[in-house]
Amino acid sequence: MEPSITLTRKEQVIRMAAELFREKGYAASSMRDLAQKLGIEAASLYSHIKSKEEILQNLCFDMAAEFRKSLEEVEKQKGPASEKLRKGIIGHIQVMAKDLTASAVFMNEHRHLSQPYLRQFLLLRINYINRFKDIIEEGINSSEFKESIDKKLAVMTLFSSLNWMPQWYDPKSNIVPEGLGQQLSDMLVNGLKKPKA
Repeated sequence: MEPSITLTRKEQVIRMAAELFREKGYAASSMRDLAQKLGIEAASLYSHIKSKEEILQNLCFDMAAEFRKSLEEVEKQKGPASEKLRKGIIGHIQVMAKDLTASAVFMNEHRHLSQPYLRQFLLLRINYINRFKDIIEEGINSSEFKESIDKKLAVMTLFSSLNWMPQWYDPKSNIVPEGLGQQLSDMLVNGLKKPKA
């Protein structure tokens, strides 16, 4: 998100909490730590947010919705599976790059969600991964991708490569998110393609 955008107090609390969770980890962060970071009394926090977990739920489910929306745009498009997969990868990178702090929390701290939220979150994640697997399967069926590819291995390799991005990507670097997505998609998609006869 752009710093120039005016945030509501609740959004400010969530953003500051994301920074705290990324720095210290969710389990080691307290509402008192968050209040201190915001420069307010701990009691004042509760007028904006019910609990630490409510913040984590907001972060995780809002990010999941962003990823889903990006993939839905790709799925609507016509064209070869390799192009859809390429656009899906670029979209995934762009969603993460929009808010690297929230992305890091989404990737690393979701396991602290309590039930039934953890189950709901994991189902959303499995659904998202399976939709990428469907694109790979489409590519195998259309003979764009090698028949010998293990779809599960392919999709896990893909997400292992993409989901580390919040740990190492520097927004101040010369490479913009779309360029990064294009480079990664070249590496990942070209490895699946059938060699030209």
